[in-house]
This record gives sequence, C-alpha cells and structure tokens, in this order.
Amino acid sequence: MRITELLQDVTIDLGVKVSSKEEAIDHLVDLMVKGGNISDREEYKKGILAREATGTTGIGGGIAIPHAKNKAVTKAGLASMTVPDGVDYEAMDGEPSDVFFMIAAPAEGSDVHLEALARLSTILMDPVFKEKLLKATTKEEYLKLIDEKETEKFPEEAEKKEEQPEKTTKDGYRVLAVTACPTGIAHTFMAAESLENKAKEMGIALKAETNGSGGAKNILTKEEIEHCDGIIVAADKNVEMARFDGKQVLQTKVADGINKPQELIQIILDGKAPTYHHSGAAQEEEQGEGESVGRQIYKHLMNGVSHMLPFVIGGGILIALAFLFDNQAINPANFGKNTPLAATLKTIGEQAFGFMLPILAGFIAMSIADRPGLAVGFVGGALANGGYTFANIMSYDSSKAISSGFIGALLAGFIGGYIIVLLRKLFDKLPSALEGLKPILLYPVCGILIMGIIMIAINPIVGAINTGLNNFLSSMSGTSSILLGAVLGGMMSVDMGGPFNKAAYVFGTAQLTVANAGAEQYAIMAAVMAGGMVPPLAIALCTTFFKNRFTENERKSGVVNYVMGLSFITEGAIPFAAGDPIHILPPCIIGSAVAGALSMAFHCGLPAPHGGIFVIGVITNPLQYILSVAIGAVIGMLIMSFTKKPLKK
Repeated sequence: MRITELLQDVTIDLGVKVSSKEEAIDHLVDLMVKGGNISDREEYKKGILAREATGTTGIGGGIAIPHAKNKAVTKAGLASMTVPDGVDYEAMDGEPSDVFFMIAAPAEGSDVHLEALARLSTILMDPVFKEKLLKATTKEEYLKLIDEKETEKFPEEAEKKEEQPEKTTKDGYRVLAVTACPTGIAHTFMAAESLENKAKEMGIALKAETNGSGGAKNILTKEEIEHCDGIIVAADKNVEMARFDGKQVLQTKVADGINKPQELIQIILDGKAPTYHHSGAAQEEEQGEGESVGRQIYKHLMNGVSHMLPFVIGGGILIALAFLFDNQAINPANFGKNTPLAATLKTIGEQAFGFMLPILAGFIAMSIADRPGLAVGFVGGALANGGYTFANIMSYDSSKAISSGFIGALLAGFIGGYIIVLLRKLFDKLPSALEGLKPILLYPVCGILIMGIIMIAINPIVGAINTGLNNFLSSMSGTSSILLGAVLGGMMSVDMGGPFNKAAYVFGTAQLTVANAGAEQYAIMAAVMAGGMVPPLAIALCTTFFKNRFTENERKSGVVNYVMGLSFITEGAIPFAAGDPIHILPPCIIGSAVAGALSMAFHCGLPAPHGGIFVIGVITNPLQYILSVAIGAVIGMLIMSFTKKPLKK
C-alpha cells in the first residue's frame, strides 16, 4: 500500500509549532482522529506511548515515525506534520525532529505498519527529499513530493505507463534480483537498494524483490521473469526457485548484494551465470540447485540461529540481572536466587534460555525438511541438552549427565532434517490412500524414534568432545587467552553479520550454555561483544574528528553509529564498509581485535549474550571493559583516518 494512499488531506499539517514530545504526539493523534482512523483517542495514544517506552521512534536526521498496532484503530492510516523550528523528540542522534509521520495499524490483520515503516525509511533516507518536505507550503505540494519519491523508489507501482521505459527495456527489466535475510529486514533491503542504485548508475533496468521478515514485497511477475536476461538471488535463506526454471540464475549470499552489486550485475549481463533447472522434486532437494554444500549448510544453520536468538538474548539478560540484584553473601552456593527478585529473574531467564538448543535444532531441521522436521529436530536438541545416554536412561540424574551441548544440538538439527528427507523417499512407495497419515503419524513417530536412538547413542561421544573443549578453554591463560580474544574480536568485524561474525557470536553464546559456566566462558562472551561494539564506534568517532574524510550524509549517519555501537549493533557499520571496504574494514578489524584482546587481558566477564553498554552492571571489571572498547574504537578511528584520504572539495 502506497504512502499516498494512507495519507489524507485532513491528516497533514504543515508549519506546526510544538514545544515538547508529548505535544507533538498529541497533535499527531488529533490528526488521526480527524481522518477517522481511530475509534478511541486515549486508547490509541496509550499504544503510541507504550511503543515510545521501549525506545524512541525519533530515528535521527530530523525524522520521527511514531507508530502503534492498536485495537482502537478502525482503518490503517498515516498522519504527518512538519515542525520547522524542530522539537526535542529524544531522537537517537540527540538532534531536534522536524518531520513527523505517525502510523496507525489495526490490531488484527496484516502488519501494515511494518510495510509503511519500510517504505518511509527507504524514501526518507534521502536528505534532499526530506528538506523539500520541510519547505513545502501546501498539502498538495507535500503529497506530490511524496508521490514522486515513491514512484522513483517503487517504479512498478507507478500509474503513468509513460514512465516505464525509463525503468525497463521494451520487453521488461534486463536484470531481476531477489534479496533475503533470515534475521530481519536490514540486510534484505540494503542489498536490494544497493543493486538498484548500482544498476541505475550502469544504465541497466533492474527490479529487486525483497523477502524480509514481513514477507515478499515487489514480487517478480511471470512476464518480467520471461523477458529478463537473468536473475540474481542474493539470499541467506531459501526462496521460491521453481519460477526461474530455464533462466540464467546467479545464487549468492545477501552480503554480496550489498558489497558487490556491479560484479553480480555484470555476470548476468555477460551471460556467465549458470542456467537453473527446476527438478520438480521436494523442496529440500531443489534448494541446493546450483549451490555448494557449504552454502546450503550455512543457510540451514542461520535459520536455526535466527529463531534461537530471542530465547538466548531474553533469557541470558534476565539471568545476568538476577546476579546483579542478588546478594552473594547470603549463600554463595545459591548465588542468583538468594532474594525474591533475583530468584524470579533467574527462574524466568533459565526457562527461556533452556529452549535455546531445542529451538536451534528444530529450526535447522525445519529448514531442511519443512514442517515435519520441526518436531524431530526439537526432540533431538532436547536430548542433546539433557545428555541422555543408554547408560543413564534407566536412572537419569541431570547433575551427572554429560550434555553434548551446542555441538550436539547442531548435529541433531541436521540429522533430524535428513531423517525426514529419507523417510519421504521411503514413504513415497506407500499407497496414495495413506498420504494423509504421513504428516500426522508416520513422520513424527518414525522420525522422533530414529532421532532419539541416534542422539542417545552419540551423546557420550559428542559430550566428551564438548567437555574436552570446555576443559581446554578453562586451561587457557595469559598469552593464549589474549590471542583467543583478539581472534574472536576481529572475526566480529570481518563481515559484520556474515558467516565470520555469526560464527564468533554463536561460539560466545554457546559458552553460556555450558553447565556451571564460569569466568572462562564469561570472558569469551565479553571479548565477542567488545569486538562487535568497536566498528560502529570507530566509524562514529572518525566522522566526528576527521570530517573531511566523509560526505555530509555520511557524517549525519555517523552520529547514529554512537548509539548502535554502544548497543552492540555491529550492523550500523555496514553502509560505510559496503561503500568503501578497502579503507573501512581493516581499521575496524584491528580495532575489534585489540578490544577483544584487552578484554581478555583485563579478565572481564559477561554472563549476558547481548546488551552492550546497558548491561555494564553485570560485567566483571566494568571500568576495564569500557577502557578495552574505548581503546579499540580509538585505534580503529586513527587507522581509518590514515586509510581514508580527505575528500576533494
């Protein structure tokens, strides 16, 4: 749905004067009332305030997008206003906000607010466009500016057919693309934007379909696929491929869509991409068409990790807070549950954290074998977590069991998925009358039984490997531990959300699942987070103290990176690294490695898997930890000031 379809003349107000954030919200809510979008003003306002309580919607650059999905909303709509003098909206960059869009979405139905957010974020990234909105003097001019910008960004929706030749060839788009990311919409939309912008520079007509967390958008049509030269699939999860049968298809990771758009487009134009042939077999068989085994494994793993993270982060931080609010002197052996508050936090956190390994295994199996794999993988992950063996199942004692941990859950996920693949092949020979019994009886019963026997059999072996790894980490000290910290910290900056980054982060979080995790495991997690905080901070510092190395837009974006770095959101550095990897990545990697090494050297420890500066209260040796991150960021900034030369005026 277009922004201009959600906005009404009565829900726009230009040149408004407000003196506070609350006044701004009240004014926008009143506009919503005028538009007939809400039935209960106060209920809707409560929804807006509740969203603001979780974090400001002042995204920086003078823009604020308050929103709520609320039962008081009768129909989806937008309200917008400009405040030329600006108002303090507690924006992430600390600057006044002067252009506002408020989104109202019904409690039931599609996530229209997510689509509106994505569209607004895309068009408002252009500071020139934003300034035009601020200077608009009439509502007609305001709507026209938005309509023109939407037409530019989403050409397939343009109503004027005469504009189409500027975007396409006579037979359609020469190059098509599909971008997808398993962990959110950031990489998905960044890759699409990068490919579209580079194609425009090259004079090539390109259309990108985005498969983000909100579903597929800008979907490629049958006619477009038929007439295009080829398709780029830049995805870290499986996408629908049957429609590309017989076409030239280049399959790659989503990061390449961000970092190597020209190279990918040129491969299609040169006709060097392989021809895709749809086998017509089950989904798990066709996914690997044209992909390496390693690439397929990575996709399945990321599907498990993306579903696991909410349990890890939510549960882990609650457990860490339990230690913060407890009194160890009461009973050192029961630390974390000595007070009612601490016991409540730790109990809830442990329950959430306990789902980590079953969820990981279940969704890896589901990625391989679709829905039938979920239950099989989930059970395998639970057995791995519990450490069940043939020697202890008759007299099980959880305190004596040897859990195969993270490694066991990984194996359970892949084994469970391929058990279902094998069962599908075997059950294909059964009479068609039994087809309905397969998903509700045959797959779960046979799959779970086979999975259980395999995991109980291999748990002692994997558990011994897991124990050996933990003993090795516990024995590391001095130079060896500092080197490990440097390696893990540096990995967090190598690809900022890619395989190296996720491998380091998953390794760190896996240490927190070790039974009786202690100083050694917490030190690893601390080094990982320190390394991940450095890239955005180093870039933010460089844009502040060496301004002549960056454009005006980059300097504005650099301010937001202070918040992202302190919040442990490494992805804030991606736009800078994608635009100039040679001069940005090496300084970030070195700075992150230094931060990770110093964190280890100072014996810092982190029992929470996320949180950045906001969990400083639970970090061992917090002052030294802050110093480690600061030194790493400053070193990254200084090296970057040498690698990036001043821009020509």
